[in-house]
Amino acid sequence: MGEAGGRASGRVPDFVVHDKGDSVGVVVVEDVEAGAELSGWVLGTDETMTVRALEAVPLGHKVALVDLEAGKPPIKYGQEIGRMVAPVKRGGYVHVHNLKTARW
Repeated sequence: MGEAGGRASGRVPDFVVHDKGDSVGVVVVEDVEAGAELSGWVLGTDETMTVRALEAVPLGHKVALVDLEAGKPPIKYGQEIGRMVAPVKRGGYVHVHNLKTARW
């Protein structure tokens, strides 16, 4: 996944992950465009990871860190957050069009 020294590297992260086992990250910058190489920071371990965005992802929304299968739960903050209703490839945009959240 990544290398040690997320914050120490000096680069502002494009997305954050709270737990190393999370399968989605939250975008923390504006204007993520398709094809961009995103840098992520794992808060729990202070590691970095990268993922190439397959499509534009808005600020505050989720990007897939692994291939996500329909019917399976994505993991955010170390918790299942719902069920995928459509598959999403690593780097894809995860939102209401492909995720039914546990909350609703």
